[in-house]
Amino acid sequence: MGLPMRIIPVIDLKAGQVVRGIGGRRSEYRPMVSCLTPSSKPLVLTRALVEKFHPAELYVADLDALAGETPAWVIYEALRTLNISLWIDAGVREAFRAKAMADRGIEGIVCGLETLQGPAVLSDILDTLGPERTIFSLDLRDGRLLGNLEEWSVSDPRDVFALVESVITQGIRQLIILDLARVGEGRGTGSEGLCRSIVMAYTHVRVYVGGGIRGIDDIALLEKAGAAGVLVASALHDGRIAPFGEKPPAIS
Repeated sequence: MGLPMRIIPVIDLKAGQVVRGIGGRRSEYRPMVSCLTPSSKPLVLTRALVEKFHPAELYVADLDALAGETPAWVIYEALRTLNISLWIDAGVREAFRAKAMADRGIEGIVCGLETLQGPAVLSDILDTLGPERTIFSLDLRDGRLLGNLEEWSVSDPRDVFALVESVITQGIRQLIILDLARVGEGRGTGSEGLCRSIVMAYTHVRVYVGGGIRGIDDIALLEKAGAAGVLVASALHDGRIAPFGEKPPAIS
């Protein structure tokens, strides 16, 4: 019997390296220091993750693309040689970017609230890619919605569930809850209640949660809340979560 639920490793890409996320303050991100490998090169570090944890998917946050630059196509292609499904957030703003990613074989195109232009674009993406390939990221900061909320007809950034209802009504079947303020901070996701509410209201939707996972106990809490999986970065590299049957490794 393995870990209590599905773990999806995360790598944040910036300037060709894997960096460590800290509270969503991207200017402060520095090359990842990991107990798994001394390298912060994407292919080397991801290979170490795959060899240790054998995940089915890898979540890639392309921070340069999120800032408006060209996606790291060469790195994506290199990662695909590891025979792992990629979920990539490359700052999709318009449907053509999502289609370009799908055309290059990316299995999961993450459409983040932070960058997506609005519901019309999401509708176009769903029509083009379908719900199994389209993953909506509910981007939050301290529990408040991020992005151009006017386009989503949401007047209060605290009205998270109204936004959730909107995208599910459009056809979203896979949803990530990600509170950027908690990324890399190791203080828990704070999203268990929201996850539970979504799963109870929409049993057909798969909900994934990321940002601030401290260890196995947090994963168990999210499993009880009905999450289909968790997105984890720092806890894997710090050794707070070890492959099943192994002791947490020491950080070199």
